[in-house]
Amino acid sequence: MVNIHIFNEDGELLPEEIDTINHLTKTSHSLNLDAIAIVTNIYRIAQGLRNKMEREVLSEYGLSWTAFSIIYDLWIWESVETKKLAESAGVSKATISNITKTLEQKDLCFRKTDPRDRRMTYVVLTEKGRKVIEELYPHFHEGEVNVVSGLSNDEQKLISSLLRKVIRDNQF
Repeated sequence: MVNIHIFNEDGELLPEEIDTINHLTKTSHSLNLDAIAIVTNIYRIAQGLRNKMEREVLSEYGLSWTAFSIIYDLWIWESVETKKLAESAGVSKATISNITKTLEQKDLCFRKTDPRDRRMTYVVLTEKGRKVIEELYPHFHEGEVNVVSGLSNDEQKLISSLLRKVIRDNQF
């Protein structure tokens, strides 16, 4: 039987971590189990958060996570080039194009071409889009607060700091 690595004195492994480690240690003995645990848990949190927010908040507005991401970015930066939107949302320009078409049909944003460089297309939030995000965001933020409510303020700051370091180190 494979010994399970305990990552710290106060924490317990999740059942999914135990299953993953048991499976992976059968195939290789030179694994960095801490790295596996961190990346796997980041992925699980990201997917869980996305599903929770789509189900509890975004579905009420007929928005997917990516559509929300686009509207949010437009709310913050007002006019964003499609390539930058794709990078920010972690999707292809083709996906941005398709979602933007849907958002345009809902009158939440519109596209405009740069008159100096017709290859550059920008997306801009409409007034209706601004009203939607300003109504939606407080509900979204409640979900954010709820997700981390089991952590102290110090723990929240520590996790934020460590995640920023991972983001910077990997240029995400």
